[in-house]
Amino acid sequence: MHSLIRRIRSRFGISAPKMTVRTHLAWYWRWLGMIVALSASIALAAWMYDAGRRFAGFDRGEVEQELSQLRVDVAKLQNEAQRLRSIADASESRLKIEQSAQAQLVSQVKGLETLNARLKEDLAFFENLTPVGDKLSIHRLRVERDTLPGEYRYRLLVLQGGKRDRIFQGSLQLVVSVQQESGSAMIVIPDKSSASNPMYRLGFKYFQRVEGTFLVPPKAKVLAVEVRVLETGSNQTRASESFSLS
Repeated sequence: MHSLIRRIRSRFGISAPKMTVRTHLAWYWRWLGMIVALSASIALAAWMYDAGRRFAGFDRGEVEQELSQLRVDVAKLQNEAQRLRSIADASESRLKIEQSAQAQLVSQVKGLETLNARLKEDLAFFENLTPVGDKLSIHRLRVERDTLPGEYRYRLLVLQGGKRDRIFQGSLQLVVSVQQESGSAMIVIPDKSSASNPMYRLGFKYFQRVEGTFLVPPKAKVLAVEVRVLETGSNQTRASESFSLS
């Protein structure tokens, strides 16, 4: 009996074990609560992240606006650079044209200076000239090397003396003495194939200035040049003059 009483006291007395009363919730209420809590957590985290960026001076809207403005500024700078490049190219082209024109003017001035010097020489020559009958004569013969290998330039003045009542018609002939590896030789210019070349024709009443070039083999050495004046319709030499280069 006593043992039965002790068991009853142990179950329902002060020393009896505590009982926990729990309220039963349906599963969908539990999931709804979890979703609400998770959404709140995400919203709070996003707010804290955005607040942190703003606190640090970083605003996405402002950054995008600044990027857009920078793109506009870059486009303006590119257009300005293209415009300046076009102006520079045009200026360079004008500068080249001006330099070319200046070079041509310098060349023309040199040519005019040379011509002026020759005219002065001609004037002095004619002022001191004493006619010698009615003969043809060759004056101021010069022969010198030119630019190309084997190329020579010659200059001379043909004068008709006497009454000068008719126009002299004739041609010029050059007899060039050269020294080659095979020995000395004579070259007649023009040859038969170029005898009708206008550059060798003569036609004047008082005088005619003649200037031209001729070619010899590049390795040949020109020793002397004899210039002959032939009258049209005759093989007779009316005048001759020699120039030595040796």
